[in-house]
Amino acid sequence: MKIPYHIAIIMDGNGRWAKARKLPRNAGHREGIKRLKEIIKTAQKAGVKIVTVFAFSTENWNRPKKELSFLFSYLEKFLDSYKKELIEKGIRFKAIGRRDRIGEKIVKKIESVEKITKDNDKLSFNIALDYGGRWDILEATRRIAKDCSDKRLNISNIDENLFKKYLSLGESPEPDLLIRTSGENRVSNFLIWDLAYSEFYFTSLFWPDFDSKQFQKALKIYSERERRFGRIDE
Repeated sequence: MKIPYHIAIIMDGNGRWAKARKLPRNAGHREGIKRLKEIIKTAQKAGVKIVTVFAFSTENWNRPKKELSFLFSYLEKFLDSYKKELIEKGIRFKAIGRRDRIGEKIVKKIESVEKITKDNDKLSFNIALDYGGRWDILEATRRIAKDCSDKRLNISNIDENLFKKYLSLGESPEPDLLIRTSGENRVSNFLIWDLAYSEFYFTSLFWPDFDSKQFQKALKIYSERERRFGRIDE
């Protein structure tokens, strides 16, 4: 079976999963974290090399303060509890997105986990926090403009390959497959540049219900697709 090298995931539906069970939204987020660990484990076992998940968007700041407080406190717990497993399983951790609006304590924990896992090479696990695709493109543009202004870059050398290096995922291969749960059929400002030629897999299942079996189903459907990238087979 053809396995995608890089999978991007929009983990959607935690709140609706909880509401359907008459539970507080926080219960959905707890289950979502458990599911994330399971999917990372399954992806690594299947041979996937990069997993990038959308955990918190630039638009998510509009959520109630109580929920935001829970999300970031649980992120701390996630980093503390998952650190040992990341090291043991050879998983490299990286957070992409803005860091200036996230608490200093959490940023330090993120940087600590990034540092101790930077040489791991079994799987790369990217988590998008305070991330938006438009922000990513604008930030890359600003950095390119500054490098041109500082004479570190010649404008004539700017092409797609160079521009990509300035994006959050840098030189990482672009996602082969995007998975989105909860029945929404859109990318919601996630990796806009990088998803240009990705295959999309949408499911009506809420994220906490998207287990290993469902993940393997997505891999199977992906393996049956033919990717042409604009080419015509003679």
